[in-house]
Amino acid sequence: MADMQNTPKPDIMDAVRKFRTRFKNLGYVLIFFGVLAILFPLIFSIAAKTLLGWVFLLTGAAMLYHAFQSKEWQSAIWSGLIALMHIALGVYLGFFALTGLIGLTFFVGIAFLAQGAFEGMIAMQHRPKKGWGWLALNGFATLAMGTLLIAGLPSTALWAIGLLLGINFLTSGIAFVALANAAGE
Repeated sequence: MADMQNTPKPDIMDAVRKFRTRFKNLGYVLIFFGVLAILFPLIFSIAAKTLLGWVFLLTGAAMLYHAFQSKEWQSAIWSGLIALMHIALGVYLGFFALTGLIGLTFFVGIAFLAQGAFEGMIAMQHRPKKGWGWLALNGFATLAMGTLLIAGLPSTALWAIGLLLGINFLTSGIAFVALANAAGE
């Protein structure tokens, strides 16, 4: 145990430096797709929803197979019903282009409201400490985004998911390129 405490920790920048080109390339790819998603949010919203539909479809199929293979299991019927729900949701999201975007946007809005509330609670717990205001501001901004998403339905469903993905891809890409550049200095 004492040897582990005395062993020097590897420098993270050494690891980034070693794979600097990969970090940069990943960053450029993310920036490219981020800009595309920001320019064409409806296409990326539909693509994200369709991909989520396929995930539900595949997991539902695997769960249904398991339910049939586990017939002796007392809860196999319930597992099969859950599998059928996954499959139905997968078909709904995966094969009907514009359906499901409103529901998905609503759930993202609810998630933002919950996240904003929790971030606000964290800010209040840290209130006397330095930096608590930034936590509170972040919580307020997240609450505002959730409120705007839900209040703007159904029109926000046409662009919100794609735009949020685009912003995430863009900022992540910029961060990877900046990290790779910092490692090269």
